[in-house]
Amino acid sequence: MPEQLTKHPEATLQILQSGGAQCGTGAPPQTLKDCPPQRLCTLPGGEICVYGLPQAARMTEISATDWRAVIGQADAAASPPTTGPAMALASGIGLVLIGVAIGYYLRRP
Repeated sequence: MPEQLTKHPEATLQILQSGGAQCGTGAPPQTLKDCPPQRLCTLPGGEICVYGLPQAARMTEISATDWRAVIGQADAAASPPTTGPAMALASGIGLVLIGVAIGYYLRRP
């Protein structure tokens, strides 16, 4: 059964409850034995454990390797744009095009 990680666990619990899930009732977990009772939601099809970001380290379905992969993807997405010769060339071409456009505009009758 799934563990869910969200920035807004209370809202997630409310949404699940609005759909008929029984959350935080103290029902004994069938499969998610390590889920905090207040975060356990039961549905006819199974259980969901809802974790907030501060509780992420308590999750049991995600390994340290999984976390490293996620962090690596986030680092790659946050890296600065390309630098070096390719960026200098693209910037130079952009400046030339802007100069041509301004020159054309100023020479118009």
